[in-house]
Amino acid sequence: MSTERETLFAGPTIGDRGITLKSPREIESMRRAGWVVAKALDSMMKAIRPGMTTADLDDIASAEIRAQGAKPSFLGYLGFPRTVCVSVNEEIVHGIPGKRVLRDGDMVSIDCGAVVDGFHGDSAVTVGVGDISSECQELMDVTREALDRGIAAATHGARVGDIGWAVQSFVEGRGYSIVREYVGHGIGRALHEDPQVPNFGTPGSGTLLRKGMVIAIEPMVNVGGWRTKVLADNWTVVTADGSMSAHFEKTLLITEGDAEVLTRL
Repeated sequence: MSTERETLFAGPTIGDRGITLKSPREIESMRRAGWVVAKALDSMMKAIRPGMTTADLDDIASAEIRAQGAKPSFLGYLGFPRTVCVSVNEEIVHGIPGKRVLRDGDMVSIDCGAVVDGFHGDSAVTVGVGDISSECQELMDVTREALDRGIAAATHGARVGDIGWAVQSFVEGRGYSIVREYVGHGIGRALHEDPQVPNFGTPGSGTLLRKGMVIAIEPMVNVGGWRTKVLADNWTVVTADGSMSAHFEKTLLITEGDAEVLTRL
C-alpha cells in the first residue's frame, strides 16, 4: 500500500489536526448521505442469494445511490474501481466486486459510502448467503454487538480509547480477535478524517469526543488471529491465517446524550 492509503485506512496512531465539528446544515447533509447508504445496503441485503456475483451487488448499489441523486464515495477513491467493497468469508475489507459467484453458506461483508452536498456517509454490514453455519451466525452476532457497544461508549466527554475498549473487551471476552491494522475514522467532507478510531484501546485515552464530531466505528472481528495480509490486487484484505471475518460499521454524530446513528433508514 502507498503511504497515503496506510494513513487513511490503517494504524493505531491518533492524529487530531483534521478534526472538525459539524454545523447543523452540514449534519443535515450527512443525515441524507447516511440514509442513502442505508437504503443501498438494505437493497443489497434483500437481493443477496446464491448464484449472484459480487458485481451484481455493486450494480444494485450504484443504481440505488444514483437514483437518490447522490454519488458513490468509493468509486475512484485512491483508485478503487467499484462502488462498494464486497468481501467474502476470510476477506475482511476492501474486496473488489467482480465475477465471483456467491454460494450457499458464504458470509459476505458489504461496505458502502455515498456523498450528498459534498458530505459522506459510510456503513458496512455482514450477511449470510442462503443457509449459513451456526459458527458464522455467532461471528456476525458478536461483531454486530461489538459495534453497538462501541456506539454506546461514544458520548460527549468520553475518549476514543473508551470506544476501543468497549469493542475489544467484548470481542476478546467472547473468544474472537479484533483486527488492529485497520480502524474507524472521522468523516465529513472527506471520507476519512481525524480522529482515527481503533477497535481496541485503553479507557480514558485518546482523542476527546465532543458534540458535533462525526465518526465511523467499524469493528472487524476474526475467528482466528488478528493479523492480516493484502492480496495481489493491492486492495483485498484477508485474515493471515485464513479464518472467517465479519465487519459492521455505522456513521454517528456525537451529541450531549446518546450518539445519533446517521446511516439508518
